[in-house]
Amino acid sequence: MSRVVRRRGRWVAGLITTAAVVLASCGAGGRPDEGTGGGREASDVGITAESVKVGAHFPLTGVAAPGYSEIPTGAKAYFDYVNANGGVHGRTIEYVYKDDAYNPTNTTQVTNELVLQDEIFAMVGGLGTPTHSAVLDFLNSSGVPDLFVSSGSLLWNQPQENPQTFGWQPDYEVEGKIIGQYVRENLPDAKVGLFLQDDDFGDDGEKGVRRYIDDQIVAAERYAPGNTDVAPQIAALQAAGADLVIGFNVPSYTALSQLTSLRLNYDPQWIYSNVGSDPALVGSLLSKFSEGKVTDSAMLDGAITTEYLSGVDATDDPWTQLWQKVWDAHGGEGELTNYRIYGMAEAYTFVQALQAAGANPTREGIVNAVEQAGGDFQGPGLAPFRYSGESHAGISGVKVARIKGVTTEELTPVLVTGNGDAEITEHTAEHAPPPENGIPDVQPVG
Repeated sequence: MSRVVRRRGRWVAGLITTAAVVLASCGAGGRPDEGTGGGREASDVGITAESVKVGAHFPLTGVAAPGYSEIPTGAKAYFDYVNANGGVHGRTIEYVYKDDAYNPTNTTQVTNELVLQDEIFAMVGGLGTPTHSAVLDFLNSSGVPDLFVSSGSLLWNQPQENPQTFGWQPDYEVEGKIIGQYVRENLPDAKVGLFLQDDDFGDDGEKGVRRYIDDQIVAAERYAPGNTDVAPQIAALQAAGADLVIGFNVPSYTALSQLTSLRLNYDPQWIYSNVGSDPALVGSLLSKFSEGKVTDSAMLDGAITTEYLSGVDATDDPWTQLWQKVWDAHGGEGELTNYRIYGMAEAYTFVQALQAAGANPTREGIVNAVEQAGGDFQGPGLAPFRYSGESHAGISGVKVARIKGVTTEELTPVLVTGNGDAEITEHTAEHAPPPENGIPDVQPVG
């Protein structure tokens, strides 16, 4: 997941009558329906002539709920915006998301409900490495499109073993490689410690980092999700002499690592994966965990992180402006946040995939559409997607930035790479703004 920016995009308030009539007869992207009902039919599970039903699992409660529970509210706001503007090929998107409390056992239960009872067409954006891993085999063996998992694990890019599953955000190895190169080039004398979630999240990040600075690493400490005592890990990093710590951890553990370091009088340079670095959320967690002794995110000032979406602090960015308009019109309680922007951005990609799947989409057809057209999807991500028949990997890169208050300062341009020994290069293409109406227009494949 990522931090995001708000954007101001103004919608045309008044439309002439003729344009309104045309819009009413079109799906998203402005393609008119053909004949009565537009030739639409109940083409697969979860598809009717009028709607497409998709689902997701998220931690709406529990230790991972702060921040992550906001992602589906952002996705729903964007889907509602698209529905209000004619839907996709004349169909509205029905979005059903359920609470798994970041517990793999719960994830299995709610995914069974979504697939077998709710009869969703596709899973869209299910969150978490340990949680989604628990349902990976079930979704693939059931032939359910498993699109744009909200996690950067390498598990989502195994098209031979898991042909239904696609990643979305930069994977943790790619992010780790870019962080590792930054440290090697800018902090070559640092003694590096690693603070890692004890699963594929931490393992994949470590793999990327070690490609560039294996000889600088003096310690690697892991925490088990749910165990909130990280004093042994932080003390071990301190004892090893690490003066720079790279964390691949969720936001709660960013706050815990900061408070524990304060108590131990340990002050290394911190680098946090994008997943754990949202200043607003970490600030609120610091206040909660310290029982008000720490009141904001000032402890994060100077920490280094990565970005692949514009966040709420980038109020001049056209994408952030679009998300703000969508949230103002279709959001619920609360303000636009980086997590809600993340949800909107994933929803935007799903709309592109659904458009590419054609007027009567099938489960097989939408998977083929992402493989054939997804690499060319233009959207809010700062780097291109890597989708193809051979790759189900998502966004290809990040930029490195330093946290300053609730915003960041750029330290590198957007850098892109692949897995393994793929070279890291600068992404120089201009980031295109969103369409004027805020809805993509992807032509059907085939």
